[in-house]
Amino acid sequence: MAFPHGCYIVGEVEPFKDFDASTGGRFAQTRDKQTAKLVRQVAVMAGDPTLKPAHKTVAVKILAPVQPVPSQPMPGLPFTPVEFDGMSVTPYRNATGRPAYSIKVQEMHPPRQTTQPTPTTKTGKEAT
Repeated sequence: MAFPHGCYIVGEVEPFKDFDASTGGRFAQTRDKQTAKLVRQVAVMAGDPTLKPAHKTVAVKILAPVQPVPSQPMPGLPFTPVEFDGMSVTPYRNATGRPAYSIKVQEMHPPRQTTQPTPTTKTGKEAT
């Protein structure tokens, strides 16, 4: 529902910095307040052709005990397609007072196959 035209990774999966706990040059990674899982972030681009360029790229926070590894890019595509499970979207107002959204997910994986297999006959050959 959030990315009906597909979603593509356009950045690296990186640990999300806990700005309060990171002090004196020491990096501390954020943990989700509800689940205590480590938080990572990845930049993704929505495939919706109707979105303005400034609205196509968003950050997705991934809550996972280990760092997710994106799948390999598909041949012929400049970006890696991705799907998310366990998504929650929290609306808020950004520093300028405009509406914004925080997107959190539980899992990141390659897109599921959506095409139906070619029907076959009893002999195992493709039906024509």
